[in-house]
Amino acid sequence: MPKAQYRPLRYEEIEAPPTRACDSPGCRCGGDFRAPKSRDRLTDYYWFCLEHVRQYNAAWDYYAGMDTAQIEAHIRRDVTWDRPTWPLGGQGQPPRRSYRFHDPFDIFEGVDPLDPHRRARPDDPPARPRASSAEEKALSVLDLSLPITLVEVKARYKQLVKRHHPDANGGDKAAEERLKLINEAYATLRHSLAS
Repeated sequence: MPKAQYRPLRYEEIEAPPTRACDSPGCRCGGDFRAPKSRDRLTDYYWFCLEHVRQYNAAWDYYAGMDTAQIEAHIRRDVTWDRPTWPLGGQGQPPRRSYRFHDPFDIFEGVDPLDPHRRARPDDPPARPRASSAEEKALSVLDLSLPITLVEVKARYKQLVKRHHPDANGGDKAAEERLKLINEAYATLRHSLAS
């Protein structure tokens, strides 16, 4: 079986794809380049030859017929891709506080923990009433509620000592003060439960 002979095609032998006629009046060239017909019809095109598309683009003004206020409004809409926008934070309303935490040492009482310089607002949850008797204060410090047993008090005391001991907190003075409060509360509850 003989091998097929292949030879490269010459440029004149390749058929050019059919082209559109140039939309410029009197031009016989092919219209290979598109140009939008108007600002309102950006997907509807004229087809021009290279020379006429250059002339069309040089003379075309997208903002023709618009005053400066309309141009400014159009540019501002384009920044957000012509979609509606609104301010962050629920259209001007302050964000609702959704965090809740237990603060047995009243460190954050009347202060927002996210901003320590802000005082309490009227819409903040009411502060926990202060304990009146020594036993109630001790329960508050150890974060316990009645009824309790001596075993529960000892277990909670051990947890808090491990957490707030100055050695575990790098010799922090604040941790030392908290540990003093925990020790006093433990002694108060131990004596009241023993009697």
